[in-house]
Amino acid sequence: MESDSGTQVTVVVADDHPIYREGITRGLQLSGRIKVVAEVEDGAAALEAIREHRPQVALIDYRIPTMDGIAVIHATVRDGLPTRTILLSATTDGAVVYRAVQEGAAGYLAKDAKRSEIVDAVLKVARGKRIVSEDLSDGLVDEIRLRADRDEAVLSERERQVLRGFAEGKSIPQLASELYLGASTVKTHTQRLYEKLGVSDRAAAVAEAMRRGLLE
Repeated sequence: MESDSGTQVTVVVADDHPIYREGITRGLQLSGRIKVVAEVEDGAAALEAIREHRPQVALIDYRIPTMDGIAVIHATVRDGLPTRTILLSATTDGAVVYRAVQEGAAGYLAKDAKRSEIVDAVLKVARGKRIVSEDLSDGLVDEIRLRADRDEAVLSERERQVLRGFAEGKSIPQLASELYLGASTVKTHTQRLYEKLGVSDRAAAVAEAMRRGLLE
């Protein structure tokens, strides 16, 4: 991971469009904080490069030959590889964003994102954060709510309401007001939600619920 000593974040870039791939690689390396250890043009090569180099972050195009980006992410998580992944995609479909996060993506960026945004996302993901482009977050929230409406998971109805609220960025006082509950009651539901999901904060609760398919 990025450190105070100036160690560069290692990255694999996977995209089948040479000009776009080269542009991303150049932008990352010009930042002076990122080292691209491999750039590849298909999904199988991406997975091979991740296994070989074990970079901190992999930037992967969604629509890439041989294995799509989500398949690469799935295999990376399945094989217990330490690399954290960011999916780059031209689609803003909430279902695709949801599936990427559920499979283990640490980030999801639109392909027209500025290079500075991509650099920033790579650095944040390397530090353990999760990133979804602001213009994609509404679609993700809508997808979560749609799936939650069909959910018959182990979470109680109140716990699901709290989870939806967290996905929308609402605070405990806001949820208490909307649900006509005391703040202490909402905190109790929140703690039970955390215990069931094995997490300790709101963002992790939403991500873990999606990863486990509890909102399916």
